[in-house]
Amino acid sequence: MSSRGRAAADAVIASRRRSSRGSGNAIGKQSGSGAHGVGDPSDAGKKQLRIKILTMGDAGTGKSCLVKRYCEERFVSKYISTIGIDYGVKPTTLKGRDVRVNFWDMSGNEAFFEVRNEFYKDCSGAILVYDVTNKKSFDALPGWLEEARKYGAAHDMPIIVCANKVDKRRVVQESDGMQFAVANGLSHWDTSAQSGANVTDVFETLFTNIIERPPING
Repeated sequence: MSSRGRAAADAVIASRRRSSRGSGNAIGKQSGSGAHGVGDPSDAGKKQLRIKILTMGDAGTGKSCLVKRYCEERFVSKYISTIGIDYGVKPTTLKGRDVRVNFWDMSGNEAFFEVRNEFYKDCSGAILVYDVTNKKSFDALPGWLEEARKYGAAHDMPIIVCANKVDKRRVVQESDGMQFAVANGLSHWDTSAQSGANVTDVFETLFTNIIERPPING
């Protein structure tokens, strides 16, 4: 790890520890048709904003559990690997704007590589998840970024790196995750789908980054 990367990571960690951290607090998951369109935030109050969120990361990192914790306020302890793509919808309100969030929870299993590659195009933002107890899932992060950009995700698409399962004994240190995030121009959060720690903050930060992003044609 370079001294510059370590210093940048440590600075962000120190700042993050001085701020308060939230826990999961969400409303129910609903079914519906997928839709995407960010539009101009100045239209607030005129129409519902619809955004498309992807989950990325290796199988077993807790991507589905994070979405369920946020949407349904519950933790699913039994592991069931996502087959292809799972879909869910959550309505919310941000900065006075009604927002319909369309979640596309992608399988991290390599067997579904061709399926998930159809979903990167036109996505509004993503969470990139690794398991702090599994270094292999952390080492896979660069490959996930490369895959997303290769198959249609905008290079400047808002992405938040989630260090999940921090309620367990970690083998990937927070400073390592921060260094990766800083090097790639991303933000990094410690999360726990089990306890709900930071889950709401992560998603609401991502949604805010999306709606405050300048329009493509602006």
